[in-house]
Amino acid sequence: MIRRIELPLLLVILIAYLAIAALYAVRTPDWEVPDEPAHYNYAAQVAANGCCPTLQAGDWNSDYLDKIKAAKFASVALNGQIGTVRYEDHQPPAYYLLQAVVYRVSGGKLHALRLFSALLGAGVIIMAWAVVRTAFPVQPWLALTTAGFVAFLPQHIAMMAGVENDSLAELLAGAILLACVLYVGNGTRRPHPALLGLLVGLGFLTKVTIYPLVAIAGLAIVLRARQERWSFGRFARDLALMLIPALLLGAIWWGHSVAVYGWPDFLGLRIHDSVVVGQLRTSQRIADVGFGRWLTGGLITTFNSFWGQFGWMGVPMPGLFYNLLLAFSLVVIVGAGIAFARYRKAITLPQRDALILLAVVGLAALAEISYYNLTFVQFQGRYLYPGLIAIALAVAVGLAGWASLLASRVPAIRWLPVVIMFAFAALDVYALYKFILPQLALS
Repeated sequence: MIRRIELPLLLVILIAYLAIAALYAVRTPDWEVPDEPAHYNYAAQVAANGCCPTLQAGDWNSDYLDKIKAAKFASVALNGQIGTVRYEDHQPPAYYLLQAVVYRVSGGKLHALRLFSALLGAGVIIMAWAVVRTAFPVQPWLALTTAGFVAFLPQHIAMMAGVENDSLAELLAGAILLACVLYVGNGTRRPHPALLGLLVGLGFLTKVTIYPLVAIAGLAIVLRARQERWSFGRFARDLALMLIPALLLGAIWWGHSVAVYGWPDFLGLRIHDSVVVGQLRTSQRIADVGFGRWLTGGLITTFNSFWGQFGWMGVPMPGLFYNLLLAFSLVVIVGAGIAFARYRKAITLPQRDALILLAVVGLAALAEISYYNLTFVQFQGRYLYPGLIAIALAVAVGLAGWASLLASRVPAIRWLPVVIMFAFAALDVYALYKFILPQLALS
């Protein structure tokens, strides 16, 4: 009975996501997704010249970027120079190799590349559902709520419908997390550690933000070794079987970067920091406004933009929406406490280990955005999305905690959190037509 409800609901979530993401992809004005011109130009270069372009001085022009953003990317402001925006050329190539095919087939149509990214975003939703369904097989509403939150978070759907390598990065992050949860589970068909390594290696070829997942794969091996009381030799074997394919794949890109940018810039981050002259630095911002205002403003901006601050951070929602989302967040936190108090003793050992993996993924995403903001002022909530599956599960658990208070009397109420996710789908459409398009339309 549950299976007959669950799979159709998942399909409805996916169809609704694809419809809304397609709207965002087609209706959002050209280049009005953060960093989209630079990602698009990387794919265009690969389509024209093969892999891989090289980041160099002049690929970032702060004055030009400020001018075209202020002009809402009007043709007269672009002045035929949008192809010079190339400051993402240091990125690993996997996403752009795929998009180069779409570029050639479509003749370089921006909407086609956006729609391909949105399709990858559907894969992220499936991974989110599969991770939680694997960890909590008898609570399918948790998996569906998690999938729905990932699908309909307004800022996330706006990013998935843009030309950004985040879509492939999040898809691989979800696949790695799923493999890790299966690996520490109590099933008989656990993935081989080399599969974990292969997925991590593909992550190395996709985006630096998901590099911490090699530690998650290593942690999965540690947790399983503790479960089964392995000898050191067995532990070392599985760890090596994971690391060898991961490092071999990563070395392909790292060797390229060292050959181009020199040692020790194997990630291309040093050249990036030297090229993006004019980007606001944290030290300067603190000197201007003080530490307290920098931190307070940063936390507020991060919270708001996690939910939805569109365009290049220039299109916020009205304050009422953020206040309601703050109230929702507080409700979720209290509900998570209720769920923990009621069910902590019922959690199995594999579930505990899966939750540890998810918690570390979430903390790693928080650490990344914090570290990034030590150098540059980049309080953008989208930088938390490498940990979005973990965050979405926390939302699902929080809502389920409240539902559990009435579940003994009204069992169907367990599915209410899934229904609530469709309110976010409605917010997506409302935000597109009431906030994004009116504020980004050319006058």
